[in-house]
Amino acid sequence: MAELAPWPATSLLREASAGDEAVALIWDDGERAGFPLIWLRDHCPCLECRHPQTRERLTVPLEEATLRPEASLEAGHLRLAWADGHVSQFAAGWLYQRRPEAPAQSPLPARRVWRDAFTPVRVRHADFFTPAGESAWLEALLRDGLVLLEGGPLVDEEVSRIAECIGPQRPTNFGARFDVRSKPNPNNAAYTAIGLALHTDLPNWRQPPDIQLLYCLENAAEGGESLFADGFQVAEALREQAPEDFRLLSEIAIDFRFQDETQDIATRAPVIECDANGRVVEIRFNNWIRDALRLPAEQMAPWYRAYRHFWTLLHSPRYQLDFALAPGEMVAFDNRRVLHGRRAFDPSTGARHLQGTYLDRDMLESRLRVLARQA
Repeated sequence: MAELAPWPATSLLREASAGDEAVALIWDDGERAGFPLIWLRDHCPCLECRHPQTRERLTVPLEEATLRPEASLEAGHLRLAWADGHVSQFAAGWLYQRRPEAPAQSPLPARRVWRDAFTPVRVRHADFFTPAGESAWLEALLRDGLVLLEGGPLVDEEVSRIAECIGPQRPTNFGARFDVRSKPNPNNAAYTAIGLALHTDLPNWRQPPDIQLLYCLENAAEGGESLFADGFQVAEALREQAPEDFRLLSEIAIDFRFQDETQDIATRAPVIECDANGRVVEIRFNNWIRDALRLPAEQMAPWYRAYRHFWTLLHSPRYQLDFALAPGEMVAFDNRRVLHGRRAFDPSTGARHLQGTYLDRDMLESRLRVLARQA
């Protein structure tokens, strides 16, 4: 196939036979697999079926599956001569990787829920600009939901330079890159000196930002320590301790809304989102922009009980990570999983200035695949 990802050159085919609906294959190592005819015609890599530059599919398999081909081997690889005269050739290693029973291969790490005494991975700023260092940073972020970069320069827009090594910055109503510091006439609690309880950013968007980067340029004020909690870990603790509270927060959608003079962004979604298998896949939790609760009267008290229980667990020292960012350090975290906050600080004791931006998770996963392919 005309693809960029490699496949093994070994495991050549020793036998191929075509039936009415599938081609049966046997490799040199004894592995066997059957591929439906329509699948093979759909994946033909020839220039008639795939664009030579984009590698995109050019045909739609409709009746071709009824055209039983002649199957033969050429130097251990599969050749199919279809009844309509079309010829398809497949590398044995490519087919071996894609056996219907074979597990999908991916360099992306499985997520790992935090345990007690979780310590985030730290990557040196200079190492980030090497393939090994960047891969370690990406793997930790995708696996743990949080990673630290340290030893960086105190340079304006460094957070943007780092972000754009991965992909384009995700703009929001606060811009593509934003400054986190106390300022007059704030339109968000982050731009004050008050303490911020644990939250996720922008749950009022249908698609909240996936990944947040916060780069510390100054942190001389008293207080202002950063707080984090793994929302997936705490949601599972809630499910174990109070299944009914978990059910209410995962099944009942509520309103989230941000308003100022120029913006009014709102959506409706549950606090805990699960997939079809019941696996927690997203947390939306932000007490500042939780809008008026619109529920049937009989659901309100139970919902508040569940919300209070989740709040208490989130802010329990058992589940919190607490540290002060030093100038030149950057924390990156999964905004749809890891909740963040900070302790109050006193701006009269020194300056505190962080710069932040957002990235799409798709770009992180893409970058890690490319690095794995290049390695």
